[in-house]
Amino acid sequence: MTGNPGIPSDAELLARASRGDERAVGMVYDRYGQVMYAVAYRIVRQPGDAEEVVADAFAQAWRDAGRFEAGRGSVAAWLTVITRSRALDLVRARSRRERITDTARRSDPESTLGMGTPGASPDAAVETKERERRVAEALADLSPPQRAAIELAFFEGLSHSEIAERLDEPLGTVKTRVRLGMQKLRESLKPYFYERFA
Repeated sequence: MTGNPGIPSDAELLARASRGDERAVGMVYDRYGQVMYAVAYRIVRQPGDAEEVVADAFAQAWRDAGRFEAGRGSVAAWLTVITRSRALDLVRARSRRERITDTARRSDPESTLGMGTPGASPDAAVETKERERRVAEALADLSPPQRAAIELAFFEGLSHSEIAERLDEPLGTVKTRVRLGMQKLRESLKPYFYERFA
């Protein structure tokens, strides 16, 4: 998208994104989010997975915005390559998980997959408190806009659209903040919750 006075081109938005401008990423999302969703959905065939792929793709686009070269193609083409790659990665990971689950089910058909052993250990309350403290610290390390978006999503159960309305922000900006905030939380908490975030 180029040419209209007052409306930044895709390349200008990526240049701003490379300098950390969240709104620029949100504007790119608003322009191309639905198209990238269609690309992802054709590959993953699940709405939730397609949304995850698009969020991952735009997070990667933000991280790599400084490496975009306009001479090598359009922003839309660049985003399509990123989205397609993320979608294929997800399909491969899903296939691996299904194989592992099937193998586990065949090896012990009487067990209930994903269930822990019955009975909590005596340390469970202490461990729960420690986990809560670690999560609170990780949330405190987020930028205030990311923390606000994540708290509205996970503690109040609001959808991305509802968060955008509550915060008076573009939907793309909200989705980017939630995704990047979640990535930071994963990185911060991975040493403590490795089994969950691996």
